[in-house]
Parts: sequence; C-alpha cells; structure tokens
Amino acid sequence: AVDIPCSAFRSGSSPRIEWKFQRGSSLVLIYYGGQLTEPYRDRVQFSRTSIHFDSVTREDSGRYICEVVGDGSQISKSEVNLIVQGEATVSPPLPLSPVPT
Repeated sequence: AVDIPCSAFRSGSSPRIEWKFQRGSSLVLIYYGGQLTEPYRDRVQFSRTSIHFDSVTREDSGRYICEVVGDGSQISKSEVNLIVQGEATVSPPLPLSPVPT
C-alpha cells in the first residue's frame, strides 16, 4: 500500500484539487471535477491531503502531481516521484516427500 501526500493543500475554503499522473510524455488525470477517473476509481482512495493505493505495480511508477486552486485562483502544486522496484511474489510451498528409512 502507498500513500502519496499533497503538500500543496492548505486548509481554508473549499479549494479545487486535481491529481495527475505523468509517465514519460503521457499525462493522465486521476482526480478531476470532484471525482476519481477510470481506471483509478476502483484502485485509489482520495482525501484532501493525499491519495492512497491499496497496492501498486511497476506500471504505477511515475510522477504524481497534486494541483490545488484556492481563493483568487491561486494555484499550488506538489509532485511526488514514485518508483516501484518490484512486486512481492509468494512462492508456493515446496511439496514434502516422505523419505524411506
């Protein structure tokens, strides 16, 4: 599980918050218009100060950008680079073979 903080968020009135994911030249919206987008809707939990992934894979490696538009259209932005080096794998137990005496 991974929590990615939005350090751009400041308490106050109700700011507009957007989350974006950048990998190479590709930019994808994660949270926009007050809701999570597909395919993140079933994988991510949103709060005003972070997003939470229950699990991540190498495909989730990249830059996560949080933009907060506050009063007077003032924009704050924070970025987090996430590097997923490998997925945990569980090997099946080795079968036990009886050894003759």
